[in-house]
Amino acid sequence: MKIYTKTGDKGQTSLANGQRVSKTDVRIAAYGTADELNSVVGLLRSKLDDQQFAWVQNKLFNLGAYLAGAEGEWINQIDVTQLEQWMDEMQAMVQPQHAFVLPGGSESIALCHVCRTVTRRLERAMWQIDGINELCVQWVNRLSDYWFLKAQIETQRAKITPFYWKK
Repeated sequence: MKIYTKTGDKGQTSLANGQRVSKTDVRIAAYGTADELNSVVGLLRSKLDDQQFAWVQNKLFNLGAYLAGAEGEWINQIDVTQLEQWMDEMQAMVQPQHAFVLPGGSESIALCHVCRTVTRRLERAMWQIDGINELCVQWVNRLSDYWFLKAQIETQRAKITPFYWKK
C-alpha cells in the first residue's frame, strides 16, 4: 500500500467514519493539533525520561481517534483523575508561584511550556466542535496545567532560578 492516496489533493479528507470533509474542518484542525502536541511530547520525552509521557502520548492518540470520528470511548474520567493525581503530587513538591513565569531556563523546561501552549490551542480548537465531549476537553484542560507543573518540577530539579515576568 502506498503512503500517498491522492484523495486529499482537492482539499478534502476522510474522517475515521468515512465522512469526507474539508481539510479546514474544525475536527481536522483539532486532531492535527493533537498530533502536533504528540510530536512535541515525543521531543520532550527524548530529553526527559519520564514514563508519564508515554501514557500522555497514548492518550493523545486516543483523543485524535475520537476527534477524527472513530466510534468508542477514548478518554474517560479515570484519565482525568490520573492527571489530577499526578498534578497533586507535583504541586506538593514545588514552591507556590507568586509571579508569572516566563518559559525558558533549559531546553526541557522550554519544551514543557511549548507542550502547555500547544495544549491550550488544542483546547480552543476542540471547543469549536459542535457536540464535543466535554470530558475530553476537561482532560485537555488538565493536561495544560500538567505541563506547567512539569516545567516547575524540571526547573526545581535542575536548580535553575525561574524567569519571572517583570512589568
